[in-house]
Amino acid sequence: MHKIIALSAAALLALSAGAAEARGCLKGAVIGGVAGHFAGHHALAGAAIGCVVAHHHAKVEDRRARTYYKHHR
Repeated sequence: MHKIIALSAAALLALSAGAAEARGCLKGAVIGGVAGHFAGHHALAGAAIGCVVAHHHAKVEDRRARTYYKHHR
């Protein structure tokens, strides 16, 4: 039952987020879900946290790349 809920939530998240907004989220969710599963069966919490962290990291990298390109044309 938990697997069905987890897969449904993951599918809903993947379909509802836009491509630009989901950058990094899916990879972070997979890694966080696996880590959460092995750290006491907290796969959903790990997936949510992994999504947030990876999305933040992707935004920081985009900002860094834009700044570099702006100053090094």
